[in-house]
Amino acid sequence: MAASLSSSYGDPMNVWRALAGRGYLRSAWPWRAAAYLAGGAVFGAVVLVVVLGGLVVGGALAVVLLGLPLLVLTALAGIPVAAVERWRLRVTGMGPAGGGGHRVPDAPGLWAWLVTRVRETATWRELAYAVLLGLVLWPLDALVVLGATGIPLSMVAAPVFLALDGEAKAVKLWTVDTWPGALGVAALGLVLLATGAYALGVVAGARAELARAVLSSKDDTEDVLQLVRSRARLVDAFEAERRRIERDLHDGAQQRLVALTMSLGLARLDAPPGPLADQLASAHAEAGRALADLRELIHGIHPKVLTDYGLEAAVADAADRSPVPVDLDLHLPERLPQPVESAAYFVVGEALTNVARHSGANRAAVSGGYGDGRLTLHIRDDGRGGADSAHGTGLTGLADRVSVLDGTLSLSSPPGGPTLLRVEIPCRPRPSTDPCA
Repeated sequence: MAASLSSSYGDPMNVWRALAGRGYLRSAWPWRAAAYLAGGAVFGAVVLVVVLGGLVVGGALAVVLLGLPLLVLTALAGIPVAAVERWRLRVTGMGPAGGGGHRVPDAPGLWAWLVTRVRETATWRELAYAVLLGLVLWPLDALVVLGATGIPLSMVAAPVFLALDGEAKAVKLWTVDTWPGALGVAALGLVLLATGAYALGVVAGARAELARAVLSSKDDTEDVLQLVRSRARLVDAFEAERRRIERDLHDGAQQRLVALTMSLGLARLDAPPGPLADQLASAHAEAGRALADLRELIHGIHPKVLTDYGLEAAVADAADRSPVPVDLDLHLPERLPQPVESAAYFVVGEALTNVARHSGANRAAVSGGYGDGRLTLHIRDDGRGGADSAHGTGLTGLADRVSVLDGTLSLSSPPGGPTLLRVEIPCRPRPSTDPCA
């Protein structure tokens, strides 16, 4: 099974990041783009029929006043069209398109609702999108899907047609009646299919941007920006608080507990054999266990090795502490922004914890590095698979944390394994003069 754990499906910029990445063809984005465009072709054709039918029938009946309500309903057709388009954007992962900016009527009743909607610019903006979809966009969607998938797939199927009919027609232009020719046409079809996948992504991304631009009001855009900024500020404040708590525990409670442990050890050495020495020995051992628990707690809050030496050293430390052997292949020549390092470290730590507790794996591997403006991490294990983020793996909260940084976190864990957790976070290396940016 494969599941996405991040809220990045609502971020249209991820379409362009996926296109720029190396794993676009292996990701779900080509399928999403094809689904969005194919759905747009079908939906646009339906919108065209409904709008034209409403105009024709309403105009014909207007002379006897029976067509006026139908014309009004046709003018309001953009509202359900926009609602469906926003749903399509969310489902296919092309991003939210806002709420349209519709106001709540000042009074109850149908008449108040109609008056409010007719006076709103959002209503006419959505009607304009419905007309644009019905007249222009859906034929383009259909043409792109046909050109990017239909033609290459027909070429890939050339060997099948040759086996069934004794010949195959490549794109209806030339006939192939030999196996080398059919295999060559199929190979060319595969190349064109891969190229078409990128074309689908580009067109779908542009289509989504157009829909969002037309259907989103200025207030919606500002609200989204404010929400994103507030989430980023909350993450920064959360990380700062974690570092403060870690520092206070490390420099305060831990040092006092170390001093107490040493004092009990010295008292134990000076005490004569007997009940008092036994009690001091028990207290000394209990203080040692409390100190070990406190150090583990401090490490879980925010490991000092992460602050002092960076993500590569912190991941190596987490790998050494893992009960399951971990192969490490992580190369980070430069320090990354602190929120990025922190989010990536805790994802790795949670993943290795899940491997030890739930996977039954004999070995795990952590690999990745920084390149093309992004941090990429892969955590793999050879366990039984079948992991599901919806059943307490602890990764959902981490995915939200990664998404605040415009990153993505995806989990692939088919029954029988292997389990692969992939993290991508766009970022830039820290300036050399900034030790904690």
